Amino acid sequence: MNTVGRPTAPNQVQTKPATLTGGRGLLQNEALIFEGDGWGKTGVDLPEPKTDGSDLGDLVRKDPIGLPGLSEPETMRHYVRLSQKNHAIDLAIYPLGSCTMKHNPRLNEKMARLPGFSDIHPLQPISTVQGALELMDALAHWLKTLTGMPAVALSPKAGAHGELCGLMAIRAAHEASGQHEKRRKVLVPTSAHGTNPATAAFVGYSVVEVAQTEDGRVDVADLASKLGDDVAAIMVTNPNTCGLFERDILEISRLTHEAGAYFYCDGANFNAIVGRVRPGDLGVDAMHINLHKTFSTPHGGGGPGSGPVVLSEALSPFGPLPYTARMADGTIHLIEEDNVGEEMPQSFGRMSAFHGQMGMFTRALTYILSHGADGLRQVAEDAVLNANYILRSLDNVLDAPFGGSGPCMHEALFSDKGFAESFTTLDVAKGLID
Repeated sequence: MNTVGRPTAPNQVQTKPATLTGGRGLLQNEALIFEGDGWGKTGVDLPEPKTDGSDLGDLVRKDPIGLPGLSEPETMRHYVRLSQKNHAIDLAIYPLGSCTMKHNPRLNEKMARLPGFSDIHPLQPISTVQGALELMDALAHWLKTLTGMPAVALSPKAGAHGELCGLMAIRAAHEASGQHEKRRKVLVPTSAHGTNPATAAFVGYSVVEVAQTEDGRVDVADLASKLGDDVAAIMVTNPNTCGLFERDILEISRLTHEAGAYFYCDGANFNAIVGRVRPGDLGVDAMHINLHKTFSTPHGGGGPGSGPVVLSEALSPFGPLPYTARMADGTIHLIEEDNVGEEMPQSFGRMSAFHGQMGMFTRALTYILSHGADGLRQVAEDAVLNANYILRSLDNVLDAPFGGSGPCMHEALFSDKGFAESFTTLDVAKGLID
């Protein structure tokens, strides 16, 4: 620490004095729990066991359990200090993925914690969760309206899970028509998300790559040359990974359907077109919607995901169970395998043990209702405006390989051209985040 009137010499190393707690300012340094001295204490008083455990035979523990003990105040301080290491919406912009929603409103979190949403159990009787089912039904209505699709499956837990759902519905449709054995290929453009070919392979299809044009879009001529009666589906990300809207989307859809295949659209970037474009009008048969990317729910470490899938009229009979349905008496039921009757006999079945992620549904519907139809349209317009502002602001700084092919959508792409000799791509990316 410098003394007033006696400045430190230029090459003199400055050191901060040690403190009793080892803390710097208001942040406390804390050793790992296993490094502490809490091996002979506990913060909980438990009564002596009434039995000796002799009925457990050889399973009785003979050695100490090996867990350190903490007093109640030490436990509380430990978790508070851990919480201070978390990145939070109060601290800075969320530095993860350009297509991921950065806005996680506090209102969403408040609604998700309401009793009746946060404390319900998936095995409760239907009669006791009518409010939750009403919320799911309302969310389903909004998703169908915004996409122009007649059906939606809420059960997929994430984007890749949604892709799996869509392709399993497509496979079930081909099986029902007797074409599954010959339709064994899925076409995937190079501008699609990497999970698309992985999902197709997981379902058992062989993946055929479709070329990309110089301006970053699907090469329609190459697509047409690879479509045939052996193709089950195409998987197109729109807006695509280059940050561009596929201008030839109607032609892509027409060619696909003429070949007897289905059109799967990766809707991860729906945030750029929500309220502006309805995928159902473009001929899409199935599309997943990442709720965390379009409707503000947390991403990654923020909690579980949700990837509802909207389905066309051609695919809706083959979607997963269970699904919500309003009965004649006004109540909502989850239609399961054992009560499906003749309503959905062609469904490919369940995707998971329970229906979906209640917290994600609540946050997404809260966000939708907060904005309304006109607000959601503005969300898309603002997202595109922001991305194009970044694109044009860095015109003379970074190389934008697709900057000349018209406006970008949800994200602007830059290359490391001109930097590669001195820096790596990762260096540039980290610098931009900083």
